[in-house]
Amino acid sequence: MNTSPSSRIAGFTLIELMVTVAVAAVLLVVAVPSFVSFQRNSELTSATNSFVAAVNAARGEAMKRGMNAMVVPTTGTDWSTGWTVFVDQDRSGGLNTGDTTVLQQPAFPSYLSATGQGTASETPAYIMFDASGYAKTKTAGFGALTMTIARSDVSDTAQTAQTRRIVIAKSGRARSCRPSTDTTCTVSAEE
Repeated sequence: MNTSPSSRIAGFTLIELMVTVAVAAVLLVVAVPSFVSFQRNSELTSATNSFVAAVNAARGEAMKRGMNAMVVPTTGTDWSTGWTVFVDQDRSGGLNTGDTTVLQQPAFPSYLSATGQGTASETPAYIMFDASGYAKTKTAGFGALTMTIARSDVSDTAQTAQTRRIVIAKSGRARSCRPSTDTTCTVSAEE
């Protein structure tokens, strides 16, 4: 039997394999929590963008059809359960069978919460646009309002960084912002 170095079988030793597995385990321990945080932050951004898109769709439908259009939560005042955008054809101020549904959004994941200010916090909650695209109240006044979407599974110190706010001006213009980096991004913002 030839035992020269050139005829040995190449491969990993047990120690090399154990070191490789240990390094991989350390990388997984570091990467998995970061990935979960990244995924949930991405879902927060997606939820915010979906809400802004719904508001813009309602405003666009109101101007296109020359009628009031509304965004309402799926149940009562809880925006976290999803929302419906519709054209209020019978001018009842609420979603009825004769109204045209533009889009519906399903509920958020359990770790996201949504709360409104202004008409978005009334009972029942709503966001309404008139035929000119202005944000209105049911009493025909102009109504600036805000929506706050936040992660509810983070500590108080990270809560502000994991919060997004949608500000809808009286003119109907909607914008999203981060309260942690934008000083004009307050609950009472009107522009």
